[in-house]
Amino acid sequence: MTAAGEPEAMVASVSGRPLSGRRALLTGSVGGLGLAMAGELARAGCDLMLNGIDPSADVEPRYRELAEEAGVRIVYQQADLSRESGVRRLVDAATAELGGIDILVNNAVVRHFAPIVDFPAEQWDAALAVNLSAAFHAIRLTLPGMRERNFGRIFNITSVYGLRGTPDRVGYVTTKSALLGLTRSVALENLDCDVTCHSICPGSVLTPGTDERVVEIMDNERIDRAAAERAFLAGKQPGGQFVSPESVGTLLVFLCGPIARDMTGALLPVEAGWLAS
Repeated sequence: MTAAGEPEAMVASVSGRPLSGRRALLTGSVGGLGLAMAGELARAGCDLMLNGIDPSADVEPRYRELAEEAGVRIVYQQADLSRESGVRRLVDAATAELGGIDILVNNAVVRHFAPIVDFPAEQWDAALAVNLSAAFHAIRLTLPGMRERNFGRIFNITSVYGLRGTPDRVGYVTTKSALLGLTRSVALENLDCDVTCHSICPGSVLTPGTDERVVEIMDNERIDRAAAERAFLAGKQPGGQFVSPESVGTLLVFLCGPIARDMTGALLPVEAGWLAS
């Protein structure tokens, strides 16, 4: 049965909208990759709760047009995910606003760049809280409802750096690596029902943050955009091109559908050949 109480076949029969009737909560979803994933879910027919740390008035214009275009309901909840109480309030709000949570996307992240000897303790604690513990709490709080309805799709957005290291990013690399273990455990604990859990591991995605760094290279090196992108991606994605945010979102939609029911616990790189090089 679907979240709305209709047969699953009826949901699948909606042309081009395979997730009609589903409800999704996405953390860290008001910009960049998070908002791109939200867009793909919305266009597939999914109602959404977005999340960030910005006031609602600042965020609403970003998703109002998407909601109208896709014909779905999109709401927003500001929340501090560094505390368990903040995660709980977010999950409670999503459950109340949407009527339940069928799809959970753990995408919230904090970053700090420094060698480990200079890495501030408070930044380490923040990385553990937001990048890792928030995902744990969100899964713990949403799983009972998913199991009761016998449907759930959980995604931990990790990174290529969850599979390989890099200097000066110990908080990010450590927490992204830990999410892979969390994914495996959750997947194995829910083999008795239609609840799956995956790690999606993007490479370098062209987001507002990476765009700023590309522009900085252009200015510092006095080179054009294409050359700056190649310089940024040197030693990473061998094709010299960024991963499209939409490709990550499209994969997400596929994994939410019935055809992916027998997939769980997967670590899915979307990194344009980075790990193969």
